[in-house]
Amino acid sequence: MMLVMNGRYEDAGHEEYGHPERPDRAIAALQGVDQLHLESDLRIVNPYAATRAELVRVHEGAYLDELGAFCYAGGGDIDEDTYATYDSWTIAQYAAGSGLAVVRELHEKRDGVGFVVTRPPGHHALRDRAMGFCLLNNIAIAAAELTELGERVLIVDWDVHHGNGTQAIFWDDPNVLYVSTHQSPLFPGSGGAYEVGGSDAIGRTVNLPLPSGATGDVLRQAIDEIAAPTIDEFNPTWVLVSAGFDAHRDDPMADLALTSGDFALLAKTVAGYAPGPGRLAMFLEGGYDLEALRDSVAATLGAVLESPYRPEAPSYGGPGTEIVSNSQVERTAALRIAHEAALREEQQ
Repeated sequence: MMLVMNGRYEDAGHEEYGHPERPDRAIAALQGVDQLHLESDLRIVNPYAATRAELVRVHEGAYLDELGAFCYAGGGDIDEDTYATYDSWTIAQYAAGSGLAVVRELHEKRDGVGFVVTRPPGHHALRDRAMGFCLLNNIAIAAAELTELGERVLIVDWDVHHGNGTQAIFWDDPNVLYVSTHQSPLFPGSGGAYEVGGSDAIGRTVNLPLPSGATGDVLRQAIDEIAAPTIDEFNPTWVLVSAGFDAHRDDPMADLALTSGDFALLAKTVAGYAPGPGRLAMFLEGGYDLEALRDSVAATLGAVLESPYRPEAPSYGGPGTEIVSNSQVERTAALRIAHEAALREEQQ
């Protein structure tokens, strides 16, 4: 199977000395791709700067204007985690356009798997606010285009941090199912199992919080027991992945204990939800240990492309089994309350 990627990585203008969200991350991800030796099975798609019409499907126009003006004024710190430079507005537009270009290529060819290598990441970006290193929500921008075409989009977010921006953007959209595995408690503090979606999309948000030290077997248990039945019922026509690799045990930003082998197994599971070739695209999110990022990218793509690449062994035996069971109970109760509230509103 072919790997379809964007073709622009020269975003070094968005960098700050000592910041974990640095240009070397994109280089490490590309090194992971190189380890697979894909040769003619690698297709590079040229991105473009996403248009305002494409961005306002997800972000408020006033926010786009403010972000552009802030960058062109020289940039600076947006919050304690997030910064921008003069070049960041252009870079962010190209990052969003990269995702759209890859998804369109897959849609047209009906073949391959997409991998969007951009920075800064996107899943914390809200409609009207940058946060968590993120300026524009790249995966949401791509998903919004697909839903406009009548597609049902599953977004699986396996970044170690909850994708609060993506969840908020699609909170009330019945055409997007958002599933997140993440460490809890951890930045940004959202992602409880009781968060199940708005009144028009009850059940379309599935949060799978995991404790510090959780291993891959616990994460897979959470997906199998809680998320899988909802995914099967939703029956997606597209699968997009917020592919953060900061849940790796060597990553400095969190405390989960996954290995590259866990990401390989996770990728195989998630790829199985795509209805056929050309309907799966992965967007690089977090991942701040460069060797772990490189090896996890190779393991993830190797698994879905059926490459001979051999990752490290999966992890087992960590804490969290009881928390997964409690999350199932918490979600079930929240769904019941939400449906009862919706019924009362209909009867009024």
